[in-house]
Formats: sequence, C-alpha cells, structure tokens
Amino acid sequence: MRKRLRAWRASTARLAQPLMAAWPFVMMGVVSAVDLLAGPEYGYLSLLALGPTFASLAGGVRRTLAIGLLALVLSLLLGLYDGLIGTRQSALSLVSITGVTAASALAAIGRQRRERELAEVRSVAEVAQRVLLRPVPRRAGHLRAAVSYTSANAEARIGGDLYEVVTGPTGVRVIVGDVQGKGLEAVESAATVLGAFREAAHDEADLLSVSARLERALNRRLSGEEFVTAILIEADAGGMLTLLNYGHPGPLLLHADGTVVAAEPETHAPPLGLSVLQVEAPQPYQISFQPGDQILLYTDGVIEARDPSGRFYPLAERMFLLVGDDPEEALEKLRLDLIAHVDGPLHDDAAMLLLRCREGDPSTGHKRT
Repeated sequence: MRKRLRAWRASTARLAQPLMAAWPFVMMGVVSAVDLLAGPEYGYLSLLALGPTFASLAGGVRRTLAIGLLALVLSLLLGLYDGLIGTRQSALSLVSITGVTAASALAAIGRQRRERELAEVRSVAEVAQRVLLRPVPRRAGHLRAAVSYTSANAEARIGGDLYEVVTGPTGVRVIVGDVQGKGLEAVESAATVLGAFREAAHDEADLLSVSARLERALNRRLSGEEFVTAILIEADAGGMLTLLNYGHPGPLLLHADGTVVAAEPETHAPPLGLSVLQVEAPQPYQISFQPGDQILLYTDGVIEARDPSGRFYPLAERMFLLVGDDPEEALEKLRLDLIAHVDGPLHDDAAMLLLRCREGDPSTGHKRT
C-alpha cells in the first residue's frame, strides 16, 4: 500500500505537470483563434501576454522568455493579418507582452529560489526527524515492540509525533507523544522531550519522577501556549503496566482472547508543558498485561483520520488486524488499513507503537504456548 500511495502521488504529479506546461500554449491559441474570428476592432492582441504569465507558474526563466518571444511573434503575425502593424493597438500589444514577459521571468526566478529554500528546509527537517525517531528495539525485556510512522501530505509532513522504548533498571519504559504544531519548532520540542526521557528512564525510580524531568525540560523550552500530549508506560516482569496519561489518547489493550479494552485513566490531566496552570500531576494507574496481550499506543493522527465521507477511522474495531505471530507485520496491516480508509494522503502524521507481552519469557514464569 505504501508503494501504491507513492505511485498515486507520482501519477498525480505526472498528470499535473503536462497540464501546467501546456496551459500557456492553450491560452495563446485561444486568444489567436478569437482574434481571427472576431476581427481587429475588438483588440484581443494584448491578451497574448497570458502565455508568459502562465509560463512563470511552473516553468523556468528560459521557458518563460521563450514563450514570451512566441507571444510577440504571434502578435506581429496577427497584427499583420489584421492590418494593424504600425497602429497604436499593435504597439500597445507588443509593449504589454514585453512587460509581462519581463515581470514573469523575475517571478519565475523568485519562485525557483523559494522552492529551493523550501526543499532544503524540508530535507533538513526530515533528516532531523529520522535521526530523532530512531528505530525502537524489537525486543525489550519481556516485551516485543513494533513501531509505525506515516507522514502526512506535503503541507504538513514535518510533525512532532514522538516515541521511544528504553530498558532500564526497573523495567521497560515507553513514551508516545504529540507536540502541538508542526515544522522545525515541533521537531525541536520533540527532541527536548525524547532527550529528557532517555536520560530519566534510566535514572529515576518511578514514572512520576520521569514525568517531572520532562516537565522541567519542557518549561525551559516552551512558552505558555505550547504543550505536548504524552503517555508514559512502565512494564514490569510481574505482568503489570503502570501508565501516566498527559492529555493523550488512551491506548487500546488487546487481550490474548481477542477482547479490546480502552486503557483510559479515571481522571484526565493536561498535557506536559502547562505547569503555568498549576494543576496536579496525573495519578499512575495500572493494568494487567499477561503473555499474549498487546497494547497499542498512537497519536491523534490515527483516530482523526477521515475517509472521503468524513467518517473517522474506527481503530477499536480494527484491532483484530494485530493478531499474528510477528508484531511488525501485524502493525503494518493496521497501517495499510488506515491508509485504505483515508483513500489518499493523511492530513496529520500518524504514529503507532505496539507492545506485545512475549510468551515463554523466563522472567515471567509462563510457558510458551
């Protein structure tokens, strides 16, 4: 499906490019035909300047100048046919086409410069995001992990979704979060959160202490109007998960028997980075996590994805797709189903992290089934 999506985008671009390339010639052809049919008294020759005008929207400087030269030749030929050579109307047409061609060439130079700068910025941001969101370990303690990250469309593809899995002295600790906003600032905020989490996950005794480190790091970075929704999880070898939810969509727990449970806290807390509100931190809550169970953490780009009719993606109803021997393959099936539901580019980044309790792990005391 990923290949199909790239092919769809590429085919759309391939169709748009010939249309944009042909549009200047279409406009000059229409103006020429109208002038021949209507006669010289209506003064359509100046409208040939539409050719170089549309050429600057997609073509380069040389192409714009070439189409402007073609418009001048057409104006002279039509003026000769209409008997207007040497008249005010013919001179006005030539001056208009020359002026518009010069302005269009300058516009093309500016557009190409902006496109290069935008491509460089996006390239740097994407590289930074790939370095930031390094692959999670496939095996972490008694857990198996898989991650999926699907970028949004070109207008919003650099986002602030984040995830990490760290094996520390007290067990496996996980974070999934979403930074408010997009662009390089969002990537920088995500880097702040992940850097603080990777250190705190090894050093701190409990999740509340970990989250306090994240809060302090963010308060040094963010202003009062920025925030990060996040959910933190600690998995111990005794078969329990401890969760802290900071305004993030609650994860879904898929039991080994196929039942799906929403792992929602009793009370919701505001996102990280809003200490100015002086609210109490969320209380940790625990859920049982036995061999064969799976828990899916995700960002709001998943549940807010809409199909062409406006229906949100029914994530809870599609959790059965996660059944399978390989967590990575199971998560890929869910990702492909999400893209098929949208039937086009996503409008927000969608990150999913799947944790599965391994059967037959020595630390759990359970036998492999």
